[in-house]
Amino acid sequence: MGDITVRPYEGPADLRRMQGLVQATWGPSTRPHVGGLAWSRFQHVGREAEWPTALWERDGDTLAWGWAMPPGELEMYVHPERPELADEVLDWFGGVAGGGEFGVTILEGERRLAAALSRHGYRREPADAPFLSHMSRDLRDLPEPEVPPGFVVRHVRGEEDVPERVAVHRSAFAPSSVTEESYRNVMGAWPYRRELDCVVEAPDGRAVSYCLIWLDDANGVGELEPVGTHRDFRRMGLARAASLYALHRLREAGATGAVVRPRGDAGYPVPVRLYEALGFRAHDRTVRYSRAR
Repeated sequence: MGDITVRPYEGPADLRRMQGLVQATWGPSTRPHVGGLAWSRFQHVGREAEWPTALWERDGDTLAWGWAMPPGELEMYVHPERPELADEVLDWFGGVAGGGEFGVTILEGERRLAAALSRHGYRREPADAPFLSHMSRDLRDLPEPEVPPGFVVRHVRGEEDVPERVAVHRSAFAPSSVTEESYRNVMGAWPYRRELDCVVEAPDGRAVSYCLIWLDDANGVGELEPVGTHRDFRRMGLARAASLYALHRLREAGATGAVVRPRGDAGYPVPVRLYEALGFRAHDRTVRYSRAR
């Protein structure tokens, strides 16, 4: 067995290695999903220089990775059988991050990682701080999607839908850095499938709501990331319809389950209510640890 080496991220092939580690160790309590990683990396254009990223490898296998985002946030993942590498990732992060505060968000159930953070001087933030709820459901007994008269739900056809697809996202998440260029990058990323990128089309032809699902085909689990509705078409049940349509397509693609990670704190209650109504149930939540530089 060779020694562990640490090297910098060199491009999309390394994102695939990061996703490969997540995919190979996937379980009910796994924090990242291969789809969320692709969305986070490709929804922006020209940000790579701002994101120091490193991989810990042995004999060609990725065992851990760290992704630093300004001003001082770390996304990290460590092979469950190599928890000691968390200390190495945190040491690396301390050397590359800027900002006056360091922050790392993990799941409440990641106790070994929480212990490593404590060893490095991080402290858990208050219980009433914003958090993400990790929710899941199986794909049995899916209701059929329903839309108002004149509306149509369908999947993205291809390049011709990019302008409308970007416009509805930018309205749903204004202000947004997603552009037509960055969305083309998303569409070219693994494991994007246009049949799982679903929109509700208004009678005038505009895309007004959407749900993008990413399928981890090795584990049969899709992640909803993101879901949104144009600000002029909210409270019409369109996000529910887009999500159900996408979940049906996900099941047709061979998946047996789905996950979603909405805000779960009291200050942002609407998304959790939507997913609960769709049959998702929470099984964990995120907690943020922070320390001064």
